[in-house]
Amino acid sequence: MRISECMTRKVQVASPDQSLRDAARAMADLDAGVLPVGENERLVGMITDRDIAVRGIAEGRGPDTKIRDVMSAEVQCCYDDQEVGDVLQNMRELKVRRMPVISRDRRLVGIVSLGDLATNGEPAWAGEALGGISQPGGDHSQTAH
Repeated sequence: MRISECMTRKVQVASPDQSLRDAARAMADLDAGVLPVGENERLVGMITDRDIAVRGIAEGRGPDTKIRDVMSAEVQCCYDDQEVGDVLQNMRELKVRRMPVISRDRRLVGIVSLGDLATNGEPAWAGEALGGISQPGGDHSQTAH
């Protein structure tokens, strides 16, 4: 099964110059915990509700702080034509629960979450990946910043 068969296609992209308040409102409207951040038709980062809480509020930043000040700038992506198993393995190694999905011409076409993969893909593989993702540490740990 390919990622394009189980990813979420409707993705709202935030601007790095928008505020944390804007990001939080968008997440609330979408019932999502993450937004891709784009600039000049290029994916430049990701912001999560946890980024807002840990790198924003916990560090004394207010709601008018720019997304660029708390987002994760290093974004790992997958391609829409990749196999689910390969993407799950990559997510496990990177310790991430969500990953932007791009086409081979590098355009954002969706986002895939562990939940998408568990409900629309291979539940057993998703459970196995969750075990690896849940281990402490990794490049995307909040304490690594």
